Amino acid sequence: MLAALHEAEGPVTAGWVQEHLAAGLAYTTVMTVLARLLAKNAVTRKREGRSFVWMPAADEAGLAALKMRRVLDGEEDRRAVLASFITALPEGDEQVLRELLDQADGEG
Repeated sequence: MLAALHEAEGPVTAGWVQEHLAAGLAYTTVMTVLARLLAKNAVTRKREGRSFVWMPAADEAGLAALKMRRVLDGEEDRRAVLASFITALPEGDEQVLRELLDQADGEG
């Protein structure tokens, strides 16, 4: 469903999403999934007329980051999870992370 929203050129109705899914889901199922994605902050909606139009809350990189934060938030020992994550990174990714942290530190 998120893929369909990313393919759209702007906010779209649930009916548009239903038409662009290969799964042939019922309209009520599409609405249920969109509502769940809204609760997870993966999509946003705004009222347009008597209905809503839907759009992804972020680009695909932002959605991946949201998933990563949810996993991290579900763990008691954030430090241990982050340490394990960092030590498992390939060298190139570790360097990118260091550069991004340095950049963020300079902006803060």
